[in-house]
Amino acid sequence: MNRSRRTYVRYSMWEFNGLPLHPLVVHAAVVLGPLAAIAAIAYVALPRYRDWLRWVALISVLLATVAIWAAYLTGENFYDHGNFDQFSKEIQDRIQTHENYARTLRWITTGFALVTILATWLHTRTGAVRVVLNVLVVVGAVLTLVWVALTGDAGARAVWGK
Repeated sequence: MNRSRRTYVRYSMWEFNGLPLHPLVVHAAVVLGPLAAIAAIAYVALPRYRDWLRWVALISVLLATVAIWAAYLTGENFYDHGNFDQFSKEIQDRIQTHENYARTLRWITTGFALVTILATWLHTRTGAVRVVLNVLVVVGAVLTLVWVALTGDAGARAVWGK
């Protein structure tokens, strides 16, 4: 979204008990994203436990995807209603960096979820199909881990200014 062409139609800020939802929801994304990545890597790396781990990987990646999208959407809502216009250019730039990472993270996680769903659906496949799916799951997991860290770090820097 180009902030310079912001629409001035106001809609309610998403809150819980008077607090903006974004700072609350973001904790689920920060926990569930890496948890899903670790579960998916374990699913690939531990074939002896693959039958059991496929459900852990599938459920955790679905929860992580929902949490990351919720964090993104609540962050957009929070920014649009948080009166951030009064902040310095430096803080605005930090917020923009955080938002850019978050925008990428939601698509990485969505791709990771789709590949993990496919891998767990085709759970009994062997040969090249299994190898390709395993590689894609691990790549998605690693990218999710990296982007959760980058997004979270950028958000913390925007808030705490370090």
